[in-house]
Amino acid sequence: MNHDRSRDLYDRALSAIPGGVNSSVRAIRPYPFFVQRGDGGHVVDADGNRYLDFVNGYGPLLYGHDLPDPVQAAVQSAVSEGPMYGAPTEVEVDLAEFVARHVPSVEMTRFVNSGTEATVSAVRLARGYTGRDKIVVMQGGYHGAQESTLVEGSAENPQPSTAGVPEEFAEHTLPVPFNDFDAIHEAFEAHGDEIAAVLTEPMLGNSGIVMPEDGYLETLRDVTEDRGALLIFDEVITGFRVGGLQCAQGKFGVTPDVTTFGKIVGGGFPVGAIGGPAEIIEQFTPSGDVFQAGTFSGHPVTMAAGYESLKYAAENDVYEHVNELGETLRRGLTEIIHDQAPQYTVAGTDSMFKVMFTREGPDATDGHCEAGCEQRPDCPRYDYCPKNAADVADCDTERWERLFWPAMKERGVFLTPNQFESQFVSYAHTEEDVETALDAYREAL
Repeated sequence: MNHDRSRDLYDRALSAIPGGVNSSVRAIRPYPFFVQRGDGGHVVDADGNRYLDFVNGYGPLLYGHDLPDPVQAAVQSAVSEGPMYGAPTEVEVDLAEFVARHVPSVEMTRFVNSGTEATVSAVRLARGYTGRDKIVVMQGGYHGAQESTLVEGSAENPQPSTAGVPEEFAEHTLPVPFNDFDAIHEAFEAHGDEIAAVLTEPMLGNSGIVMPEDGYLETLRDVTEDRGALLIFDEVITGFRVGGLQCAQGKFGVTPDVTTFGKIVGGGFPVGAIGGPAEIIEQFTPSGDVFQAGTFSGHPVTMAAGYESLKYAAENDVYEHVNELGETLRRGLTEIIHDQAPQYTVAGTDSMFKVMFTREGPDATDGHCEAGCEQRPDCPRYDYCPKNAADVADCDTERWERLFWPAMKERGVFLTPNQFESQFVSYAHTEEDVETALDAYREAL
């Protein structure tokens, strides 16, 4: 493939944008390709190279790059009527009502502009509602670029994970390993009366893909209820992708106190949201005392795109299609790694997938999870499959990034450029696309 144009654009970007990119995960070595346009389930770069797109904007593009006609019409209508108003519009009420009808935990929703803004606001809400300061998070979990969660270490020794976060901020954040039952009990035994909330993804989606072990989410639900803390599910990635319109909380059957959304709820446009029972969400100003506001919140174009996107999904076979393709892809990947790299782990559910380059695993294949790790104790791979973010970090991440990702790119398949972020199937993908992707995996591995 020729990448001259992308290289020239990157050279220009380095002089105008820090690191040449506007989000750190796009900083691909030696340089990223620059996308010119999307086309269904594909993207075309500045040099005319065409790729199967399983990045899908890091999750927002449930429909790929071709919006269904009703969604496109709604977006065009909203744009033609004016960019924004600084006043409420009917469509933001429509979208809030839709979310409340379908997501188990939600009665009311406050819309914001990004997943980061949603989790920032949710943490502030939990502290204001409970009168407590500390937040429990999962080690290696990601909840946006905010001071309260850019923290590493342990519950007893939290430290900022980036420059620019005061150590005093990190003192109020308690990191524990995902899927560690003892660690969550120990955190509450030590700090229970100070903990405002547990903030977690219902399944890790930014550290590979790690499913919850049986009973883990229920344990989080029980311990927070017992100790007067809130349970916050960060469904920025899983919301309206895993579990369909009920989201991951519906799939797993555990109802949080507060849910944060992003990505799909805005139909591919910038968005975030915080949802939950009226008693809690009404603590936001102006009805309560927890300040929250934003110039672009409830943006009419985003609200129209989100509402029509979710309506279309409710009225058509969108989830059936993407989930079937996702399962076919994961099953195919499982067969490939059994033959070529039996130590590796296929992960994912619904329309999410990932191959994690785990370093150890059994040679036998009988009884393995066939379409993505389910954390089954009776699976021969159970002791080797990642249970938390540290396990994912122990994978052969350099091999994934330096060798595998470029090999897939040269075969015309666009994946997230490191071992950690998830891949996604879209409604624009076809069975032929899945077979093409499996052929590329087979050759690259």
